[in-house]
Amino acid sequence: MAEIVARTGSRMTSATGPLYLLLFPVAIVCFLLALVTDIVYSATAFLMWLHFSEWLIAAGLLFGALAAVVLLIEFFARAVIRAGAFGWAHLVLFYAALLVELCNAFVHTIDGWTAVVPTGMTLSVIGTILAIGAVATVFLVPLVWVEHRPVRP
Repeated sequence: MAEIVARTGSRMTSATGPLYLLLFPVAIVCFLLALVTDIVYSATAFLMWLHFSEWLIAAGLLFGALAAVVLLIEFFARAVIRAGAFGWAHLVLFYAALLVELCNAFVHTIDGWTAVVPTGMTLSVIGTILAIGAVATVFLVPLVWVEHRPVRP
């Protein structure tokens, strides 16, 4: 499970842990739903599902880019994250998922069937697997979730 770590940095880095934990899940859910809409599009060939996939990938990339910047700040501001293997694994898996989904966004801009089958679907599956790997490692990274304050009488 994730650890609760005492605040040891500046005010900026004490806000990045909770901010990252707000932005990260939005990107992951968008990538998962894009895979679902790709599957539905490949079964129905109804163009609306392709457009849903495009918008979900774009939203996932937007929130993912914001989360990636916050993760980079948190990663380099805290030595405890860099010291463990799970911090590096989470960083690599999340950035790889964003890179694959960026390529997926370019593929999905092609109109019609070839936007999804087979290349778009393959990229969606790979990006989703990498994103799920990042989710599996985020609970093992010591992000600052709460700030420890002494109780005053």
